Amino acid sequence: MMADTPIFALDASVFIEAKRRYYAFDIAPVFWENLIHHAQDSRLRSIDRVRRELEQGGNLLARWASSDFSHAFVSTDDERTMRAYGEVMTRVQGDDQYLSAAKSEFASGADGWLIAHAVAKGDTVVTQEELRPDARRKVPIPNICRDFNVAFVDTFEMLRRLGVRWTR
Repeated sequence: MMADTPIFALDASVFIEAKRRYYAFDIAPVFWENLIHHAQDSRLRSIDRVRRELEQGGNLLARWASSDFSHAFVSTDDERTMRAYGEVMTRVQGDDQYLSAAKSEFASGADGWLIAHAVAKGDTVVTQEELRPDARRKVPIPNICRDFNVAFVDTFEMLRRLGVRWTR
């Protein structure tokens, strides 16, 4: 791992997409082991509100988040994060680009809190969402990260930057 590797803050999409598609628990347990390892090494984390979203699933991912990875979910109840959240929400709610339903959905989930956490702590957001400058029906995390000069990457880039290698 390189000394300039940032701390990564993971969106729910990282966990959900991995479980559903390319890193299912039964196919790639090493992926999940690496998340735990790098969280213990303070190189990645997520937030309490993402944990709540994952726990609503009531499945293997929910159990994993509540047990094996529970130490990696940090609180968003600190003053800097709450202040940044207010700024994020003011920005999103004041933007005519997004439809009202998209703004409401954004306000009700963890995305705004994840971005606020990254603003407050200087983390790099990890999400499977893509930058969509013309989006109207959804407020993509990368769009708001860009507005707040927050770095963002996808799961694969995070793994590369962490130096993760799976070999025999």
